[in-house]
Amino acid sequence: MLNLYSSGMILQSTREFFKFRPLSLIRKYIWFLKQRNNFQKQSKNSKFPIIYYYPCLFDNLDHTPLEPTYFFQDTWGARKIFENKPIHHYDIGSKATTVGIISQFVPTTMIDIRPIDLKIPGLHFVEGSILDIPYDDNSISSLSSLCVIEHIGLGRYGDPIDTFGSEKAAKELQRVLAPGGNLYLSVPVDKENRVYFNAHRAFTREYVLELFSQLALIEEKYHYGRELCDHYDPNRGFGTGMFHFRKISIDPHNK
Repeated sequence: MLNLYSSGMILQSTREFFKFRPLSLIRKYIWFLKQRNNFQKQSKNSKFPIIYYYPCLFDNLDHTPLEPTYFFQDTWGARKIFENKPIHHYDIGSKATTVGIISQFVPTTMIDIRPIDLKIPGLHFVEGSILDIPYDDNSISSLSSLCVIEHIGLGRYGDPIDTFGSEKAAKELQRVLAPGGNLYLSVPVDKENRVYFNAHRAFTREYVLELFSQLALIEEKYHYGRELCDHYDPNRGFGTGMFHFRKISIDPHNK
């Protein structure tokens, strides 16, 4: 029998499955029915004669729910791009909402294996893979890829299984980046390199710098839990690293 824990696998999906709480759901429906009755007892608003019931049961919170990884990395990435004011920006695989917002300040081309069916001024879409970016060597001066390379080769998004997917993606990002060009990157970090199959990988800071050894590190930020930090701390375990790299010169060995 396969020992899942000795194999380094974490049954995250099992924990997600057991989050279902039937008693909590019943209490939420009771709350909803009380709210509905209160609404019905009030004076009718003639401007809204039609009422549909659409229970939203889990938004009555005493705080604003935020996923810290995307909050920190997306705001960091947007700030860096706006500060550097590129004529045109390119993104590979980052969250579409974030790329769309950036495109309203900087003309942006979004590159992804999955086409988007929404169009707005300033945003262009090119279908392509981070393993085979459809641009020439040294051609892109402003490039981002936020929480992407850690997924490559794990099959999560329909891509082929490849145990060296992250390494190949890192090489390709460096290939298309122009001399003097900026790369904004984020990846999960941990105290050692790990695969959380099939969700993502996590990297040490040392290995991230090794993967992008053709580039100069300009800035780095880290988030652990709900805190944004300036320094990598392996003792804090799993987090997210945000890296601003710049291509100083052309590497003749990068073919």
